[in-house]
This record gives sequence, structure tokens and C-alpha cells, in this order.
Amino acid sequence: MDPVKVGILGLGTVGGGTVNVLQRNAEEIARRAGRGIVVTHAAARDLNKPRICSTDGIIITADPKEVVEDPEIAIVIELIGGDTLARDLVMRAIENGKHVVTANKALIAKHGNEIFAAAQAKGVIVAFEAAVAGGIPIIKAIREGLAGNQIEWLAGIINGTGNFILTEMRDKGRDFDDVLKEAQELGYAEADPEFDVEGIDAAHKLTILASIAFGIPLQFEKAFTEGITKITREDVTYAEELGYRIKHLGITRRTDKGIELRVHPTLIPERRLIANVDGVMNAVLVQGDAVGPTLYYGAGAGAEPTASAVVADVVDVVRVLTSDPENRVPHLAFQPDSLSDLPILKMEDVETAYYLRMQVKDEPGVLANVTRILGDKGISIEAIIQKEPQGGSAEASVIMLTHTVLEKQMNEAIQQIESLDTISGEVTRIRMESLEAS
Repeated sequence: MDPVKVGILGLGTVGGGTVNVLQRNAEEIARRAGRGIVVTHAAARDLNKPRICSTDGIIITADPKEVVEDPEIAIVIELIGGDTLARDLVMRAIENGKHVVTANKALIAKHGNEIFAAAQAKGVIVAFEAAVAGGIPIIKAIREGLAGNQIEWLAGIINGTGNFILTEMRDKGRDFDDVLKEAQELGYAEADPEFDVEGIDAAHKLTILASIAFGIPLQFEKAFTEGITKITREDVTYAEELGYRIKHLGITRRTDKGIELRVHPTLIPERRLIANVDGVMNAVLVQGDAVGPTLYYGAGAGAEPTASAVVADVVDVVRVLTSDPENRVPHLAFQPDSLSDLPILKMEDVETAYYLRMQVKDEPGVLANVTRILGDKGISIEAIIQKEPQGGSAEASVIMLTHTVLEKQMNEAIQQIESLDTISGEVTRIRMESLEAS
């Protein structure tokens, strides 16, 4: 049987890694797929740029349209990123009857509904394992391995840059800005790090995970995002003293009212396995009703870890090239006519516990006023730490952990607390999750 011909859009880090894996493991991949897989065409912006892979036997062009229009190419691998040109090329490839494999989380999170509808109509596959958590096969795990479960919730460290920063702040007592600069020097963070540190990248990935976990349309615009730029080394230290660690989590949960979809810094008990995922590594914790909690851990980025997921998708596509399109695994795990209309909850309707830190005047009655406000809003306190004033300051740090409460009630309480004359500046609020199996 003739090998399947593949075209790659983008020969950067992941594109080069994909070529390397396909070439190095060609024999093993052919055994798994049932046919050989060869890259015959590739598109690259700079034709003269040094590559991390061998391009022998590959026709390279600066025009990506040549790849998606080539009649001999059966599978297009989209690795150029962004959601404008990439969307146009993917839609054109689908129109031409080609299967698509992509590592582009923004493309899927923003335009996946449209792309999957077009693919369904043409009877082709769009595979996107590499779009979430790099080399961790989390999409396949939820869509196929956990298909017999009702997914109750999942929580993930799905951005390595943010996790690296928080790990360094905890382990070495460094400030956010200092670690961010190092992350940029190491290539973990872009010159403009907003997508990573403000949670946008994680929200793209969480949107995809929520869709395949709960069978809902992709709704990136409804995801709540909060970054880690306001986390101080003091917050990291106080969390440790209380038996918690701060992680930048993506959390989605099915509730009676709808689906939670949120990315924010989160205190989690230090004994949880996911609390001990450090550096640039990723991890996703999934709670299913039958299996209970399962944890998926590995490299969330990098040339060959991401290429591992890309190639796995290519193998899957090759395996089903001759199968009935109606009987393939659906793009979002559920049949298109069976997607749920469960609403995405507004953040103010989410229930969670909280870590609060505030600067207070060191005088009698201050704590009584704060606890009265919390009590009036139905917020009970689990723990309090008061740090004495340092260096002659007239202000002390007060740290509180609360029990679970609606975000709306906490917003109202914080507004009232910040209006007290005895409170200096803003109250720092970090959400808390126990991540316990039910």
C-alpha cells in the first residue's frame, strides 16, 4: 500500500520536531498505522533559515496555499499558529477534502465550532491533541479512555511559563518580575508575555478541555481569566505556612446551574500530587464518576513532546482513512447533534473558598470589623494569621482562609473591607480548591 503523503504548514520548532519524529520512527509508525507516512511538502516563511530537521525529499515553499491545494497531499499539519491565516488555510484544506492535524489552541478555541462543522460536512478529520498540554495525551484520555464516565470536574496546570514562575518564587523566594525576566531569557516566555502570565493561553486550552469533557460547544469568550502578575513572594510564603501551594490553574466543573470555566491563581493543599508539579511541566487532574480521579503529567511544550502528540494524531488519521466517516470518534467527543446547551456560569455565580491578605492598622478593633463584614455576608473563616508590623511600620499583615462561598458575596465583602479607614490598599484575594475526589 502506498504511503500517505503529508504536508506541513510551518517548519519552526514543532514542525521540525514533527519531521524528526516521523523520519526517525518511520518503521515503528508504519507498523502502528498500517501504512507508511511521509512528509512530501512543507511551507516556511524563510526558505533559507537553518532547520532542526532534515528536509531531504521535502518540497519547501514560501506559499502555504501550495500545500493545501496539492492534490496528492492527504493530511495537512497546521503549525503556523495564530487564528487568522491559519483559519483560512485549515478551512481551505477541509474544502479540498484533506484531513487536518493542528497544534493551534487559539484556532480551535476561537473557531473550532465552525471548523468542525465544515469537517463533518466534508467527511474529514480535524485532530488537535497537541493543542492542549503538549505531549500529554489528555484529549484522547478524556474523549476515548474516559468515554464511559460522566466527567465531574477537571483542573490543570496547562501553561508551563506560569508554573515555572510560581515554582521559582516559592523555591527561591524571588519576586515575580525577576523570575519573568529569566523566563524570557530562557525562552519560556515571549517578549510580550501577556498570553502566558494573564491566563489567555490556559483559557484557550481549558475551553477545549471543557468542550470534550462536558459535550458543550467551544465558548472561549465566556472563560474567566485572571493572571499571576499580582502574586507576591509574601503570598507564596504565607500559603506555604498554611499548608498550601499557589498554582495557576484552569478549572472547569459541571454544576446544577451550569459549567464553571475559569483560569486563576489557586491555593491547593500541598499534599495533592498536582501541587507538586513544578517548573515548566504540565498536569491535568480529571474526576470521573466511575474511575474517580486520574492525573496526567508531562511536558507541556517543546519540539519533540509536542511533535509526539502531532504524530499520534497523524497515525490516528491514517488508521481511519478508509473507515465510515459517520462512525469516527466525534471531534468534541459527543455526536454533533448531541451537544449540550448547559450555560457557562458567570464568575460571580461560582462557589469556592478564598485566601485573603490585607494590610491593617495595628490597633484594637480592626479584626473585629473585618470579621463582622465577612459574617454579615455569610462568609465563615477557617484560619487567621496575623503578622506583626516590621521595621517600625504601623501596619500589620492579616491572612485569612475562608470556607466556600459565592464569588458575588466575596466581592461585596471585599468592597466593604477596602472602604474601612483601618485597611491600607487593596485586599489580595486568591481562590482555593481542595481538589478532593467526591
